Amino acid sequence: MDATTFIDELKKVFEANAYPKNAEGQKAYMKNNFDFLGLSSPVRRQLQKPFLVQKYLPTKEDMKQIVVQLWNEPYREYQYFAQELAYQYLNNQEMDDIELYEYMIVHKSWWDTVDFIAPKLTGDYFNKFTDKQKPVIDKWLDSGNIWLQRSAVLFQLKYKEETDTELLAYIIQSLVGTNEFFVNKAIGWMLREYGKINPEWVIDFVKKNIELDKLSKREALRIIHKI
Repeated sequence: MDATTFIDELKKVFEANAYPKNAEGQKAYMKNNFDFLGLSSPVRRQLQKPFLVQKYLPTKEDMKQIVVQLWNEPYREYQYFAQELAYQYLNNQEMDDIELYEYMIVHKSWWDTVDFIAPKLTGDYFNKFTDKQKPVIDKWLDSGNIWLQRSAVLFQLKYKEETDTELLAYIIQSLVGTNEFFVNKAIGWMLREYGKINPEWVIDFVKKNIELDKLSKREALRIIHKI
């Protein structure tokens, strides 16, 4: 099945099951940034199952074309599907895949997609292509784009014991002073997650970096203070 047919078939299935009563609530939850078909997550995942069967997956090049085209569709469910399609190709990642991930981060940007892409796609990518890690992260930090900056903070979210604390400290310290809610919230989330593995490091980091935003500090220590 070529890219055009794949998208047409997906749209037929999704739009045949649209549920407008849900759509308004979903749109409001996302601050009216996106239109929705009204598919709940469980319903969407059930509908898309046949399109993610391994033996029927499109070629890697077709996948990239499909992701970009779906990213330009008006309904948010298509972006959700697109990122989950890209996730099926982690074992076939190539060095230039970061270009696709960046495209997804900076277009139709919001936390709901970025928080999937950063840890699940770029996190895996940087684990494979370690030499790309620092230059790309530096570019993101300097970009002025809050979603690239949030991604820089969150890409290690699932690394656990393998978290590079030196890099994490560098990323956070590079962003100190920002007033962007989504960046400061991400810093707190990342520190809180790593605090499950190494609470002493997180406590020490927060103590030493007194200029951290209050939101970041509060989120970082929220679970630790309950232990």
